[in-house]
Amino acid sequence: MRVLFVGDSMTIGAGGDHTWRHRMWQHLARTTPYGTCAIVGPRTALHEGSQDYADPHFPVHARAHLAGWGAGWLHMTPLIKETVAAYRADTLLVSLGLIDLGFYTDPEQTLANVELFLAEARAANPTVRAVLLPVIPNIRAANDPGFATACVRFNTLLAKAVAELSEPRSPLLLASVPHDWSPERDTYDGTHPSAEGEHRIAAAFAEAMHQAWDVGGPYVRA
Repeated sequence: MRVLFVGDSMTIGAGGDHTWRHRMWQHLARTTPYGTCAIVGPRTALHEGSQDYADPHFPVHARAHLAGWGAGWLHMTPLIKETVAAYRADTLLVSLGLIDLGFYTDPEQTLANVELFLAEARAANPTVRAVLLPVIPNIRAANDPGFATACVRFNTLLAKAVAELSEPRSPLLLASVPHDWSPERDTYDGTHPSAEGEHRIAAAFAEAMHQAWDVGGPYVRA
């Protein structure tokens, strides 16, 4: 299994963060047979090129990703085909959409980019599988009813698309938004995950993979 993390600022993280990628790597290292899982991708840094991860022992090879501060489906779609091909990724863990809805595209336009993203990934690897996390509403959604409505609308469209586009040879999963997500507890600034939030995002991906594909096991915090 060759895992590629794809995401925005919540995934890339900033200096001093563990990141949910780190939590997920720990989970996979504990629950999959040795040598059967690799983390792949063209980037290893946090925001602004920092390598100042909260865990200095986080191996460089496990830091790989395709995530960017301010990135959305709009930005990652042109990159996914070449990345999947170059790194032979077969499992995508994707957390995108907040940036798109906040600045670039409405729910329907964002969904069109999701569909193109998946088509491009499959063009590189027809058997690629993916777990997609719905948009986790941030502090803006709490104060902007229009944005909150757009997030709900997109998540509804995303769930339908995942069900319709999943294929036996290239399955798709929709992870569950962490139950009772709280910006006060689960983020440090209303958007970016705190340590608690990192664990909860990693658990959402881990539980989806375990329940649907029997990958790993139940999520247990390190």
